[in-house]
Amino acid sequence: MPKPIFVLSGPNLNLLGVREPDIYGHETLADIQARCSRRAAEFGLAVEFRQSNHEGVLIDWVQDARTEASAVVINPAGYGHTSVALLDALKTLAIPVIECHLSNPAAREAFRRHTYVSLIATGVVSGFGGASYELAIEAAAGLTGAVRA
Repeated sequence: MPKPIFVLSGPNLNLLGVREPDIYGHETLADIQARCSRRAAEFGLAVEFRQSNHEGVLIDWVQDARTEASAVVINPAGYGHTSVALLDALKTLAIPVIECHLSNPAAREAFRRHTYVSLIATGVVSGFGGASYELAIEAAAGLTGAVRA
């Protein structure tokens, strides 16, 4: 079986469904994980779905992806706007990196309009709620050469 797609989610995403549902929707992170697993399975792929509120943990997972993943889908959340260390870790990858956001950062506060992750991302999907993750999985699968089953 091919290597899984790592789906990494940053701080506060564990509170989806209760945190600012007018911006982030009512789906939980578990709902989104189920969506990602179903979409990846359509391409004969699996996902390794992880969330952390801790920057160093996300960096460790990115480093793990160097040898254990076929692609990375990452919603860096607030770390996208602040973490040069996360950027540096992502720059070590030789696999596709898809940046993913539930909301559209370009339509929000000025400080959200720039992310360090975008500097190295193969592509960015944003503004589609939980479907952003599914679209990112589909993009990652295509970039890895997976074909829909």
